[in-house]
Amino acid sequence: MAIDVKICGLRTPEAVDKAVQRGASHLGFIFFGPSPRNIEPDDAARLADRVRGRTKIVAVTVDADNDMLDEIVSQLDPDLLQLHGHETADRVLEVGAIYGKPIIKAFSVREADDLRGLEAYQGIVERFLFDAKAPKGSLLPGGNGVSFDWRLLAALDGKVDYMLSGGLNADNIGEALSLTGAHAVDVSSGVESAPGVKDLSRMDAFFDALDAATADERARSRM
Repeated sequence: MAIDVKICGLRTPEAVDKAVQRGASHLGFIFFGPSPRNIEPDDAARLADRVRGRTKIVAVTVDADNDMLDEIVSQLDPDLLQLHGHETADRVLEVGAIYGKPIIKAFSVREADDLRGLEAYQGIVERFLFDAKAPKGSLLPGGNGVSFDWRLLAALDGKVDYMLSGGLNADNIGEALSLTGAHAVDVSSGVESAPGVKDLSRMDAFFDALDAATADERARSRM
């Protein structure tokens, strides 16, 4: 089973190159001031240009207004926009119409009720992203290094296309895939040595663990 992998919160050429070398399908650049992974659009564009065409470029925003999106899209020209705030379905439709980019809509999950609002967005987003709800006191909607109960996703319609996020790392990616059957994953803090500092050895460890997990799954499917 081929797994899409998004490495998010990239800020250096070395991390961008490593992610693509290891087979990341998506690279995420975060435009949110309080985040230690925040990056300016022109800096993100220079990093993206190193690997453009070899992976999908994702601009991650949180309740961004049109002025901010104008700057990001004009400078970075991302392949997708990830809306990681409280954007309504109407706002998602508006953003899609203005910028002509496929959209990933993030949902913060702690309990089953947190998944009840998906229906309003189905058909207007490219893919959902399920992340853990932020711990109390955190200013960040994602990248907090915490997970949610992955078993909650068993209740989803099998047609829901989503990317699994929230506290994933080399130690738990096998369990996460086994419990959810996810076809796409997103990792940020799980490949860092400190908030916002990507660790190339941890990135290698994550991809190695992912490769091992998918190899095990292929072996089981042949039995």
